[in-house]
Amino acid sequence: MKSVLNLVLLLLSLGLAGSAQAQYPNKPIRLIVPFAAGSATDSIARVVAQSLIERLGQPVIVDPKPGASGQIAAEFVAKSAADGYTLFMTTNTSHSANPAMFKKLSYDPIKDFAPVLLVGEVPFVLVVNNAVPAKTTAELIAYAKANPGKLSFPYASSTAQVAGETLRVMSGIDAVAVAYKSSPQAATDLISGQTQFYFIDFGTGLPHIKSGRMRALAATNKRTALLPGLPAMSEALPGFALTSWNGVLAPAGTPKEIVNRLNAELRAVLARPELRERLNVIGLEVMATGTPEDFAGFLQVELGKWAKWVKDAGIQPE
Repeated sequence: MKSVLNLVLLLLSLGLAGSAQAQYPNKPIRLIVPFAAGSATDSIARVVAQSLIERLGQPVIVDPKPGASGQIAAEFVAKSAADGYTLFMTTNTSHSANPAMFKKLSYDPIKDFAPVLLVGEVPFVLVVNNAVPAKTTAELIAYAKANPGKLSFPYASSTAQVAGETLRVMSGIDAVAVAYKSSPQAATDLISGQTQFYFIDFGTGLPHIKSGRMRALAATNKRTALLPGLPAMSEALPGFALTSWNGVLAPAGTPKEIVNRLNAELRAVLARPELRERLNVIGLEVMATGTPEDFAGFLQVELGKWAKWVKDAGIQPE
């Protein structure tokens, strides 16, 4: 009799779970981002969230949790309920670079998350403040060598840190890295002259570059139509080719049906030409055509690539 009762309870629980998944979503969804408001990832998340509301029929609330190179946000999502109501719009900082840059993380980038969709790539730009006379990467290197130890560069993400250290190692310059909590604050201090050069994401940097508050020298991975005529870093330093990616993940254990639903809805909104145009202005090259399994494979490959880049940049794990 007891075994029959247990079977009935199990079937009821499965039925209720299936019903809940079928009704998904029936309440607001939180989209966590690991960087401050005004960063490229935050801006991308807000554009995507606005379009998802139309598809899902529920509010999608963007919730920045900056700090500790994305670890605060990543740990929060990893420990959240695996029900599809907490999602993570993140980057290579939390899920590719951090495992090589920290001896111990409060989350596992693979085991603690369910990949949903690779959204796209965001190039970074090498910029200088207007007091620095350099107009090209080569001139910046020459200026830094003429002023050893006097130049500094900020970073608020692993991409910016690894890019800055890669430039330092490849060119042989003596420059000081300065950690920041957010890229907008790092940009403010660069403009004011507290730091001299910066690898900044397009979303944060483009308005300042266009207004003349900072000068762009090169794009990190390739030339871009957003800044016509701007050379790639590899043209001055062959082999330099860093970029950043954005993607959406859920906590591990999120039901497959919900993950697949989110993947389909995200691909649908990101296929809209007008949305792609808005994201291109921010600097995102949309790549959202893959499956959750494709994204999972991508994450594994990126771990290896960033481990090599971190090592080659001479960065010691903290």
